[in-house]
Amino acid sequence: MRPVGVWRWSLWGLLLRLLCSPCLGSPTPSTAPEKRAGSQGLRFRLAGFPRKPSEGRVEIQRAGEWGTICDDDFTLQAAHVLCRELGFTEATGWTHSAKYGPGTGRIWLDNLSCSGTEQSVTECASRGWGNSDCTHDEDAGVICKDERLPGFSDSNVIEVEHHLQVEEVRLRPAVGRGRRPLPVTEGLVEVRLPDGWSQVCDKGWTAHNSHVICGMLGFPSEKRVNVAFYRKLRKRAAKASARRSKPLGRPVTKLKAKPKTQMGRGPVKRQDFERILSLFELQSPLILSFQRLLARRQQHSFGLHGVACVGTEAHLSLCSLEFYRANDTIRCPGGAPAVVSCVPSPLYAASSGQKKQQSKPQGEARVRLKGGAHPGEGRVEVLKAGTWGTVCDRKWDLQAASVVCRELGFGSAREALSGARMGQGMGAIHLSEVRCSGQELSLWKCPHKNITAEDCSHSQDAGVRCNLPYTGVETKIRLSGGRSRHEGRVEVQTGGPGSFRWGLICGDGWGTLEAMVACRQLGLGYANHGLQETWYWDSGNITEVVMSGVRCTGTELSLDQCAHHGTHVTCKRTGSRFTAGVICSETASDLLLHSALVQETAYIEDRPLHMLYCAAEENCLASSARSANWPYGHRRLLRFSSQIHNLGRADFRPKAGRHSWVWHECHGHYHSMDIFTHYDILTPNGTKVAEGHKASFCLEDTECQEDVSKRYECANFGEQGITVGCWDLYRHDIDCQWIDITDVKPGNYILQVVINPNFEVAESDFTNNAMKCNCKYDGHRIWVHNCHIGDAFSEEANRRFERYPGQTSNQII
Repeated sequence: MRPVGVWRWSLWGLLLRLLCSPCLGSPTPSTAPEKRAGSQGLRFRLAGFPRKPSEGRVEIQRAGEWGTICDDDFTLQAAHVLCRELGFTEATGWTHSAKYGPGTGRIWLDNLSCSGTEQSVTECASRGWGNSDCTHDEDAGVICKDERLPGFSDSNVIEVEHHLQVEEVRLRPAVGRGRRPLPVTEGLVEVRLPDGWSQVCDKGWTAHNSHVICGMLGFPSEKRVNVAFYRKLRKRAAKASARRSKPLGRPVTKLKAKPKTQMGRGPVKRQDFERILSLFELQSPLILSFQRLLARRQQHSFGLHGVACVGTEAHLSLCSLEFYRANDTIRCPGGAPAVVSCVPSPLYAASSGQKKQQSKPQGEARVRLKGGAHPGEGRVEVLKAGTWGTVCDRKWDLQAASVVCRELGFGSAREALSGARMGQGMGAIHLSEVRCSGQELSLWKCPHKNITAEDCSHSQDAGVRCNLPYTGVETKIRLSGGRSRHEGRVEVQTGGPGSFRWGLICGDGWGTLEAMVACRQLGLGYANHGLQETWYWDSGNITEVVMSGVRCTGTELSLDQCAHHGTHVTCKRTGSRFTAGVICSETASDLLLHSALVQETAYIEDRPLHMLYCAAEENCLASSARSANWPYGHRRLLRFSSQIHNLGRADFRPKAGRHSWVWHECHGHYHSMDIFTHYDILTPNGTKVAEGHKASFCLEDTECQEDVSKRYECANFGEQGITVGCWDLYRHDIDCQWIDITDVKPGNYILQVVINPNFEVAESDFTNNAMKCNCKYDGHRIWVHNCHIGDAFSEEANRRFERYPGQTSNQII
């Protein structure tokens, strides 16, 4: 331990350093008019920063909701029309890819096409209001000529300045000692204004305000701050500040001991001594909160006051609030910086260092997200009567989306997505016209309309993007050597504070699931490929392998959560050329089997051996067939049709290129994948009693949805794959579309079909690749029923499925 005297004087030096640091300058938010009323009840404004008053991200208010414009097909002609709507004479340019920052809320227009002569943007062609497949990373902006239209006046300006300025919020920890765990759950509220970060005055601050702030930061709820504790600390800090401001007195002459300062010669003056004593009054535990009090000296850092939220807002900009002006000399009189404390969900509580609170066991969640490229986003699915289904996007808004996000343990919603932006679901559509106030604890508590088959289709499936806490996991991984930022050799950061170093991952066992986690941690979406050799990518000066034996389930948020060898690195193939690499993508395919068709088409056939030579060559028969008396005899086959849909957002393509496809003379076509599906008969306890695998005869678009064109066909060595919105049909009467059950005894079984079983091709969701059916075989006939996708049932329904007692007299019991 350090000597007490040294510790105290180090603390004294810390205090001097903190007090002498320059204060933040006062913000000067722009107050220039930026928008005017448009035609037909629309309103327009320019937002984002850094920017000039005549440029920015274009935002439109329609039906009381602000939204943006996608940059797809955006042109200078469209910018001319929008600049005139904003009160400027013409446009001098336009921007893409959210140059002025991503917006929030709806994306009102996509594929906007204008000639430039239109009087209103409503006269331009587009995909329709609210119909878009873009993200806010594609928000369009305009650069207008700084010249107003004749007759333009300030009376036309829509004064919603707070919508324009508050675009980002953060919590600044009041304690800056050492490395703090992430995410930050408590601290001073700061908002980003054009001139930098500013604090918020806490006068009139309510729990509703804290609820909105926590939602924006990715936390589902807030908790009360110990106001009395902060008030006590402020008083102590004010008292210490007053002592520091007094002139120095005469030397102390009657003290028994005359301590010498370590900062100069001579006796300590009384006021100096009192200052030191006042500092020591702030020792542990109060010293941990001392820096919070220093915010009080930064009176000129206040930029916002009068915040009054209802608590249902998805963003602070939707609350009533006021900005300080540049010439306001007195800011937040009698107040202090607003402090907020948020409650993380269990998923993030461990990383923030908070103790997990004991809670009553809860049942299975009734809401989930599917098909999202990033955590906290996806297609909304709800559980009803033991079956999962989707939600129709009619009247879907940020309030309903925020209820979903908070119910799942995230913050408020960043976006309420419509038009199956996160891919189409399959099966039932349970809800439509959901209308939430934002205060509900569950989506099921919101008023809604029960759906009918005629009301909605899966092309209208609703989705969300939620606010997530910042955990910093993306800073512990990087890619190197690739041709773009989406590919390269994986490098991870290891070691503790003061000894961090970057290293490589052993390629042994590295596959698609591990690559999925790496891409998710990088924030790059899905993995197209997980590579075990990366010799063609330059690793620079990083050659040490620091991680091996990585095994992931594919659902982890970072590689640290996957199983691995720890500090004991073991790699069969040494050298940097055999290290892990990834190729990431923002989109991926998603294959689903039409389970009802399997149930409808299943039957038994006794097929003569002389008709099965090709099937035997492709290993589509049970192993006992090798010892059969060929060509005499027969094999008993369970036949069924399989219709495989691609409901993802990218085409499904074989892993191998055309150069490595194998020609099969028997069937006269190329095989593009070694194994495409597994067909199994299982006992109720999961033991395989019959199995077969289906090589990819050819992957092609058999049929497609009305608005989708076929792209792949097998004929003439054509390209193979399954287009988004199409399906590949394997009829029951083609070779290998069966399971050889010759050796299966009568009984109750489970029929299981698994697509892409070895994860050779990346998909957005592997949990829906398996299909199961109950079946009863009496030695002559078979009954197949209750077929469903593996994740289509609730946990209780799946337990009932596994306890299936069988049938008697062809009656299901």
